[in-house]
Amino acid sequence: MITGLGPITCCGTGRDAFWRNVQAGVSGIGPVTYFDATPFHARCAGEVRDWDPASVFPPNRLRRLDRCAQFAVASALLALEDARFPWSRETQQTRVGVSFGSALGGIAQAESEHVRFLKKGPRAVNPTLALQIFGGAAHANIAIECGFRGPGTTNSNSCASGVIAVGEAMRYIRDGRADVMIAGGSEAPLSPLTFSAFDTIKTMSRWHGEPRFACRPFDLHRDGFVMGEGAASLVLEEYEHARRRGARIYAEVAGFGLNNEAYHMTTPLPSGECVAACMREALRDAGMEPEEIDYINAHASSTQLNDAN
Repeated sequence: MITGLGPITCCGTGRDAFWRNVQAGVSGIGPVTYFDATPFHARCAGEVRDWDPASVFPPNRLRRLDRCAQFAVASALLALEDARFPWSRETQQTRVGVSFGSALGGIAQAESEHVRFLKKGPRAVNPTLALQIFGGAAHANIAIECGFRGPGTTNSNSCASGVIAVGEAMRYIRDGRADVMIAGGSEAPLSPLTFSAFDTIKTMSRWHGEPRFACRPFDLHRDGFVMGEGAASLVLEEYEHARRRGARIYAEVAGFGLNNEAYHMTTPLPSGECVAACMREALRDAGMEPEEIDYINAHASSTQLNDAN
């Protein structure tokens, strides 16, 4: 059961602000402001412009968290607050775990520190850099912040990282390994080299008109995704656990499917057979029939090949 929501996005932070802006059709996509994007074909991004990490973390904690981990921990705290779920660093909980996803993790922080390294040498590099770019930084820092000693994992499966984290969290609960899981995803990839890498392989939109129209999935003239940053966390609970504490239940995660096309790093298998097989696996896992599905949330990357698949 999903009992808590914690979004930090370019179109709103927190459940209420995010939903108001979604209902109002606010895009959140705008011109890149973090660096000079004029050398690139892509010029738009989804920046979290109202982010103030000092309002969430004390200075000693903040020095150990890159932007990606900041988003992850802060979104988890928002979800826990929304779920009215009690936590404390001093009171460890062994039946609560964290399952998170991040495609690029601390890559932007590594890029920034590399610039400092080249200019000023190794002594100028942040002494906690190794911990900041650690692949499991998202789940580890959430667990440390909240005292959660249950299962802990961060996967890195590109665009699917967040939803895989939710599916794995559901399985940990269903298998009896946890009563509650914090699940979600976090990204903070907006830095020149990373932006350039995706621009080079022509996966990002080269739209130079009004930024809010840059991301246009399934449009005839779509030309790629818009890189963004942010995080979202869910609180997942075993049903009886949620019922006993009187938790508000938003939805149930009923099933999960996962496979691999073993075909290409960016181009989907033209037949779509693996996508169909994955959906059938999720339906079997949920004990549901296709006729029971009311809504499909598509990948919708706005690239010609992915949307066609």
